[in-house]
Amino acid sequence: MLKRGEHARLFPVLADTSKEGRTLSIFLACLPYVDEFGKAMLASIGERVGVRTRIETFTEVVCEKEGDKNNRPDGLIVVRNGSKTWTALVEAKVGNAALTTEQLESYLEVAKLNGIDALITLSNQFAPLPTHHPVKVSANSKRKVALFHWSWMYVLTQASLLIDNEEVTDKSQKLILSEMRRFFSHASAGVKSFDSMPASWSDLVAKVQAGGSISGSMSDAKEVMGAWHQELRDLSLILTRQLRTEVNVRIPRRYTADPSLRLKEDLAALCTDQCLQATFLIPAAAAPVELCADLAKKTVSVSMKIRAPEDRKGGRARVSWLLRQIGKAEPKDVHVRLFWPGRGGFTQHTLLELRDDPDKAVADRNGVVPHSFEISFVKDLGGRFAQRRNFIADLETIVPAFYEQIGQHIKSWQPSAPRMTEERTSPESVTPEAMAEEVEGIEKETAD
Repeated sequence: MLKRGEHARLFPVLADTSKEGRTLSIFLACLPYVDEFGKAMLASIGERVGVRTRIETFTEVVCEKEGDKNNRPDGLIVVRNGSKTWTALVEAKVGNAALTTEQLESYLEVAKLNGIDALITLSNQFAPLPTHHPVKVSANSKRKVALFHWSWMYVLTQASLLIDNEEVTDKSQKLILSEMRRFFSHASAGVKSFDSMPASWSDLVAKVQAGGSISGSMSDAKEVMGAWHQELRDLSLILTRQLRTEVNVRIPRRYTADPSLRLKEDLAALCTDQCLQATFLIPAAAAPVELCADLAKKTVSVSMKIRAPEDRKGGRARVSWLLRQIGKAEPKDVHVRLFWPGRGGFTQHTLLELRDDPDKAVADRNGVVPHSFEISFVKDLGGRFAQRRNFIADLETIVPAFYEQIGQHIKSWQPSAPRMTEERTSPESVTPEAMAEEVEGIEKETAD
């Protein structure tokens, strides 16, 4: 399998021009040296790491069989669990360099020839899940070899979570992981976030603004949707680092095994609604955070919908309950929707209006009370919406700001625990005989 290779080094001796090799070597070296980090990274691709598991990592790899084009992968991971050994080739890109279909299919072929279980790629391209690769390859290429992808920002985020939540208990290992995070955070490492929509973004927005329609078969629409999916992953990683807890984009289970279905259905929604949409799942938050970028209106909206407190019987009391929770939020561009029973639909008011006069929300409702609220921040980006970099910059400001000002302060209503009445505090008070006497008393009162 492996003809030649060097153990991955924390301090690689490489030429100044070998930014890619230096970054990969430091990352691979941390997998066996920092127990919790190796466990977390491998768990993301379904590989269990136990107390007796041994991880080895190599760079400058030469395989026994290199295929037709003398392909030489950047690295190799070997995981030994007792008598079982799992192996993965590693291919890495840094900076603006991108992985290509031809390259991946060549390395998948090398993996097959050498009996290697998987190919793992690392780049600044983003994938919603490690099993969903940002580069499309033929199904035949992936037979007998699994294909996974980690973005460099995902690696950095996992390291940050372990450090910030103090999950690395060994001081030496914590120092090593902290130094890796410090290195990856420097521009010289070549680790980048998603910072720009493709050129087709401006054209697609212009088309919608001119009254045109979007077709799911349009190459521009597919390119934009692919970029949107990458940005959502980057944004979830940003929130993860800010909140120090795992934040994910909601991905229905049916998409897990078929990434192309997600693209197809999201494209269909874009064609119908002319909006790019997503849902973020934040642990312990009162509700999911909904995001919508409206191409027709050039607006970005972020919202959360919560159940109204049923123990408040009046409409004004329910509105006041909500207003107390978001009392410190800046009211500009914040709106509140009240959803009513039956065919009442919803009514909408600005937060500023409700603060001035909470009764305005329930005027002329004749005792009907709202059953739920939706709090949204709607920002009109104007000309910045169609600008490739400004759109991303604004998006990555608006979503965290909404959560900081509103989302983290909202508490979902929960009904109170049932309480015992004074008449039924003892076991004797609920025997069949006692219950029969209670019924007789009720019947007697009714007769009188």
